[in-house]
Amino acid sequence: MEHDKLWGGRFADSTNSSLEKLNCSLGLDKRMFKEDVDGSKAYAKALNNIKLLTLEEAKQICDGLDIVQKEWKEGIFVIKDGDEDIHTANERRLKELIGSPATKLHVGRSRNDQVVTDMKLWLKSNLEILDLGLRNLIFIILNRATNEIEVMMPGYTHLQRAQPVRWSHYLLSHAWNFKNDSDRLGEILKHINVMPLGSGALAGNPFNIDRIKLAQSLSFDEITQNSMQAVSDRDFIAEFLFWASMVGIHLSRLAEDFIIYSSKEFEFITIDDSYSTGSSLMPQKRNPDSLELIRGIGGGLFGQEAMFTTFDKLMSILEVTAGTVKTLKVNQGRCRAALSFEMLATDVAYYLVRKGVPFRQAHAVAGQVVAEAEKKEVNINDLTLEELKAFSPHFSIDIGKVWNFENSIEQYQAIGARQNPVFWDRWRSLELGWAKMNCNL
Repeated sequence: MEHDKLWGGRFADSTNSSLEKLNCSLGLDKRMFKEDVDGSKAYAKALNNIKLLTLEEAKQICDGLDIVQKEWKEGIFVIKDGDEDIHTANERRLKELIGSPATKLHVGRSRNDQVVTDMKLWLKSNLEILDLGLRNLIFIILNRATNEIEVMMPGYTHLQRAQPVRWSHYLLSHAWNFKNDSDRLGEILKHINVMPLGSGALAGNPFNIDRIKLAQSLSFDEITQNSMQAVSDRDFIAEFLFWASMVGIHLSRLAEDFIIYSSKEFEFITIDDSYSTGSSLMPQKRNPDSLELIRGIGGGLFGQEAMFTTFDKLMSILEVTAGTVKTLKVNQGRCRAALSFEMLATDVAYYLVRKGVPFRQAHAVAGQVVAEAEKKEVNINDLTLEELKAFSPHFSIDIGKVWNFENSIEQYQAIGARQNPVFWDRWRSLELGWAKMNCNL
């Protein structure tokens, strides 16, 4: 009956069935059953503290809510007509279990402050899971970078070979993106950690609920200071969605690189069979479908509006990314073979700079050297000293030291060019034990 609804007393006629269906959000917000129960139990204790519930009534409510939560966990909770959302469903079931004390639970509380509280509680716990996934991926990358530090490869700009780099330096460029994502998440959690419960529908709670104590019982750091703002606030969801979009873009970027590097044209890496698929027509094909999905889903997170959908998609591609990166094989020989001496043209310019030549002039001379090698169809290191001197008298016998890829890589000593092992060692020592415990590394 209509008067059984939380708001039904004012209405004489039943809700239109189409509106009833459209208005029901239980299919989505049932995922917050635990948070709704936790918030209700804490609120029942707060009501007992101000004598609006007896100790026995508060105990009955909490015990009943434990049964409600157990039914949700075991998948035996029966949804009935009229259960508009997780809040009404839980309260209806609580009344079935314990009777009239359940009708006292909602005093001073509204679904307006309930739903914001539930969403914040859900995000607080689940964003920690996403952060664990990020940290797990960072550790996988860091371990690979440490173990495969000897691998050299071309670095690319505009998909053109640019300068020789270490595979480890390339890998850690992605680790830095994910570390920044983890740091940003900490800032978002500060905003989420402000409790709105006790704001009522709009004007506040008239029963002098101890909101600070209530916040502490639910592990919030602070309480909202304006009830009207509190119940209308969804900024924290927008922040989460933007953050998820950033992580998705970073995952998509990594996947795009790996798709290219795993192709026959490159063969720098081989994706493990467990993260690859084949072709229904061409038997020779090894398709990096794990990376295709990461790239597609990651990029598609941009502009998502649904909190649960965004979380699910991001969690799924984080797990697949971690598995793909952990199991791939680096083909060191192919990486090394892709290095070519024209990639050392910048080093030629730097060589001349060290001889006192202004950089713009040195850059022009290096370009002339490259053009001459192309004209003669040889590598730039095959040009004789006499041929080089035709472009600049500053060339001497020590130019031979430039034709070394490892020397080229090791010349970059400034912070940011060479990976600073101290930072990652410190990060590893602070986090590794905790991450292993939680991520089963």
